[in-house]
Amino acid sequence: MSEETFHLLLAGLVGVIGGSTQIIYTLLNQGLQVLFLGSGGDILVLARTMPAWLRVLVPAMGGLGAGWVLRVGATFVRQRGLNNLLEVVVAGDGRLQLRPALVNGLSSLVSLSSGASIGREGLIIQLSSTLASRLGQWAGWPPYRLRLLVACGAASGLSAGCHAPIAGAVFAAQIVLGNFAMNQFAPVVVSSVVATTVSRMFLNTGQWYVAPPFQSGSLLDLPWFVLLGIASGGLGAAFLGSLRWSETLFGRMPLPIYARLGLGGAIVGLLAIAWPEVLGNGYAATNEILGFTEAPKVFGLVLGIFMAKWLATAVTVGSGAVGGVFTPTLFMGAALGSLLGASLHIAHLALQVPVGVFAVVGMGSVLAATTHSPLLAMIMAFELSLNYSLMPPLMAACVISALVGRRFWRESIYTEPLRRRGIDMPTETGRSAGGASVQRIGDFMRDPVPPVRENTSFKEMAEQFLRGSNNFLPVVDAEGILVGLVALQDLKAHLQGGAEYLGVIAGDVMRPPPACVTPDQRLSEALPVLVSSELRNVPVVDSLQHRKLIGRVVRVEVIDAMAEMLTSVHIR
Repeated sequence: MSEETFHLLLAGLVGVIGGSTQIIYTLLNQGLQVLFLGSGGDILVLARTMPAWLRVLVPAMGGLGAGWVLRVGATFVRQRGLNNLLEVVVAGDGRLQLRPALVNGLSSLVSLSSGASIGREGLIIQLSSTLASRLGQWAGWPPYRLRLLVACGAASGLSAGCHAPIAGAVFAAQIVLGNFAMNQFAPVVVSSVVATTVSRMFLNTGQWYVAPPFQSGSLLDLPWFVLLGIASGGLGAAFLGSLRWSETLFGRMPLPIYARLGLGGAIVGLLAIAWPEVLGNGYAATNEILGFTEAPKVFGLVLGIFMAKWLATAVTVGSGAVGGVFTPTLFMGAALGSLLGASLHIAHLALQVPVGVFAVVGMGSVLAATTHSPLLAMIMAFELSLNYSLMPPLMAACVISALVGRRFWRESIYTEPLRRRGIDMPTETGRSAGGASVQRIGDFMRDPVPPVRENTSFKEMAEQFLRGSNNFLPVVDAEGILVGLVALQDLKAHLQGGAEYLGVIAGDVMRPPPACVTPDQRLSEALPVLVSSELRNVPVVDSLQHRKLIGRVVRVEVIDAMAEMLTSVHIR
């Protein structure tokens, strides 16, 4: 079985893990909501029937409980290692620790079920990636495969959590791995598809967000979406800044973690007295915003919720709650878009564009500003709304928003934690954007040149040279260990010996093993071997000690890629 085929099979298994994680989370979330609120279902619907004191008590007690889980769980987490999935791809060996992920997952589940203003996607992605990584660690696989498993776990987690397989694959390829090489992209696509299918089989959820019908056919509409992109970029940068400010503020408080989380939950509860929409990830509230049609009422209904949700999310994240801000970001984008659309309608401008359309485009454009990935944002907004007619204005707004957001806030929501740890993540060029800003040999690896054994006959070697375009054939032993090379020119020398060449085997003419590269080597580390090699296809081995042949890289392709990156850095 080839390396690529094996990775596709592994990706399918990781997809099952991601889909199952989403199913288990949903069941546990509903169970905890029954415990906290007395009933399952959407937390916004339940909150509107609660008395005011209960709206404060539930998130406050949930924060205390989530903090207690972190405090007690710290005594059981004795493993040392990296827990950020981007960090293990960029600076680590693909090894994620299971115990910290389980503790954080349980704490996040308690927070989410009690109304904390965070998203669930971060929890699903982290758990899926960790379980995939642990699978590889249990099997004893090398780091390059562990990193790919982490990316597949991230793709399956996002795909299952949002039922967005395309966005999940793009997220893993662009944000986590940092490239779309087919040997990397194909496995994450398989994981995304399988995870979404598994999740839909057991969770009969339909379309997440319902957007109003819209047919974009006028060039005069585009300037309003460019304006929305500019506003979204500013909002995305301000939102990221508020999260950082809140984390700094809560970090200065001389309180244990459970007290900080309890305080954050209480603040969210107090906001929920007037605006119950701040509770939870904001999914139901976002759908309500998309349905608003009367422009004069939008300001009265949305402006207060918008500011309250912003504060609630900043407080929740700053207090130390474990979770993501993916869904709250979509809410803020929908609120901003609806406010801009309502303003234009009141001014008798863009009357042919429904307010809800501005809200959907705002969802994507604010997401682009916080992730610095317009491609991911426009695909996510499309998959969530399933409205292709929105794509032209959505694409324009997302690109403008990402440019503006990056101008005001250098880091994305994913790269900032790595910058704080001193990990350099250049994001100005397409090749260096995303998690794997430093390319590795594994990103360019292909199937190996078909090897021969030491006892392969002269005739068989000659036929293999004729079938391909290689000037060297690798020679391996019974375990696949690279033991030498057979050169085409060495075979030509034996042709002059008459019929004696029929008794020649590979072991008689092979050269010593060449200098090889490994999948985990950065291009800068492998460059001396590539430059000095006379091979068109340089062998890739699992390690320099074991030297098992697992692939090849095209020498010119890798050197050209290295030159392109150096040129991009020089121009920048």
